[in-house]
Amino acid sequence: MDFRRKRIIYRANHRGTKECDTVIGGFFTSIIIDLPDSKLEEAEQLLDVDDADLMDWFVGRKPVPDRWKNSLFDGILRHYRSLKER
Repeated sequence: MDFRRKRIIYRANHRGTKECDTVIGGFFTSIIIDLPDSKLEEAEQLLDVDDADLMDWFVGRKPVPDRWKNSLFDGILRHYRSLKER
């Protein structure tokens, strides 16, 4: 695995809150090998978003900004919902 992908995995699993570590870290760990190079910058930008904002979007307290309405965030949201169903 290349350095950039390893860094994304590290950042996704060391967010600062256990819940975001689980959701975002679990998502990126499961898809990082198949993540196209064209999505790496988007992944890095998404990892810059504050945990509180992400959790507000996941649970529906706040609407997801148009900027993040895309397949990558949608994948994280599906992952979050699948964890809640367990």
